[in-house]
Order: sequence, then C-alpha cells, then structure tokens
Amino acid sequence: MKLILMAMVMSVMFSGSPIYNFKVPGLTGGTIDFSKFKGKKIMIVNTASKCGNTPQYEQLEELSKKYKDKLVIVGFPANNFGGQEPGTNTEIQEFCKKNYGVTFPMAEKVSVKGDDIAPIYKYLVSEAEKKGFDDPIKWNFTKFLLDEKGNLITVIFNKTNPMSEEVLKYLN
Repeated sequence: MKLILMAMVMSVMFSGSPIYNFKVPGLTGGTIDFSKFKGKKIMIVNTASKCGNTPQYEQLEELSKKYKDKLVIVGFPANNFGGQEPGTNTEIQEFCKKNYGVTFPMAEKVSVKGDDIAPIYKYLVSEAEKKGFDDPIKWNFTKFLLDEKGNLITVIFNKTNPMSEEVLKYLN
C-alpha cells in the first residue's frame, strides 16, 4: 500500500500541472494535447461567432503570431451566452478561417458554464476561484492565462483587447 501511495505522489510531482492531462477534440478533427504546450504560456479563450467581442479573433491571431515562441492560444467555441455560437463545428471553423484567418488551435464546441460544463473549464474555474476570481466566466472571450508550468496566472476580462498592455505585460 505504501508503495502504491508513493507511486501516486511521484506521478503527480513529475507530471506537472493538471492542465497537461487534458486532451480535447479539435475543431477540424484530431486532438489538442495540452501536454505538448509545456514550457509555453497558454491562453484559453471561450469564443463565439455572433458576439460583440467576436472581432477579438483578429487580435488573438495577431497575439498568437507575435508570441508564437512563448504562447499558445486555444479557442473553445461555446454557446452559453445569448445563443451567440449557434453554428456547427464545421460552420465555426469556416467562419474563423474566412473572417479572421484563425490559425491557432480551436477545440470543438463545448459548454463553459452550467451543469454540462466541459472538464477543462471546470478545472479552470476551480483554479480561478482559488485565486479569488468569483464566477470568472461572465461572457464570451474570457481569457485564462497559464504560465510555462501550467499554473493559472490570471483571468482576463472578456472586453479586454488581447493586444492591450494588460495582456502584454505577462508576455514581455
């Protein structure tokens, strides 16, 4: 029994942050494996195609390209707020590519709030609440920023421009 317990403790110590255990289906197929992002900051954003914040896709793409050596952005389309992401995964992918040239990884559409919340968002909300962010996802384009070891740094308000100094201060 002691040996099993010791093995479990060692496993957690050497595997790094729990974020690296997540693998999610990609919008265009395949899998987004968060363990591949070790050593880079990760920004996880809930997105929507018919939201007043939708133009942030442009700044997210700019941020992704400018900081590609130290940051990975992963978008998660969600229809939790005002029915602003009604499309299918295929429609969302086409919209993002056509209108904003999105090249950063996009996951399949998920729920980011409520009883059917996606496991990765359940984890992110829990981590944010530990840092004092009460009910951190209030609308589309809320950004969770994690450090190079997979630990949550901050939650960035949905109206905050991804290229603003409020975001860039964590990357420069």
